Amino acid sequence: MTLNETIAHLRAGHLMVRNAQEWDELSTNLGRAYDSKDDELIEQLRPPFLQSWRTVTRYVLRDTFEAAGIAVTDPSHPWGIATLTAKGTSCEPLVCRADEAGTEWTESVYGGLQLLTFADAMSNYADCLTRLFNELD
Repeated sequence: MTLNETIAHLRAGHLMVRNAQEWDELSTNLGRAYDSKDDELIEQLRPPFLQSWRTVTRYVLRDTFEAAGIAVTDPSHPWGIATLTAKGTSCEPLVCRADEAGTEWTESVYGGLQLLTFADAMSNYADCLTRLFNELD
């Protein structure tokens, strides 16, 4: 399976579960809960938000990743979708933005969390897959 085919399957798999607007609404609502420091709403929204991303990746896209030679395991970052590994190289697409230094990810603290839109999450995911496919070549 090629990089472009894998990215197309990735996008289609997530859109099969929710359309882009629904994914964006989930991100917006959770971001607002953090901005307003509403711990109860955060606890209500965060687990299903993350689980949606993770379930699609782990189960809906299982065959796609296997065909591409990519192993999928649980994420290590609290905002990670999964850890993807190919030929000893791993990456972890996230649903939040990196900090300015690019070496650490934004922590899930009030006012500091910047959740990605669906399009940005797909772009982040594609960047991760590009690094893995470079290892597969």
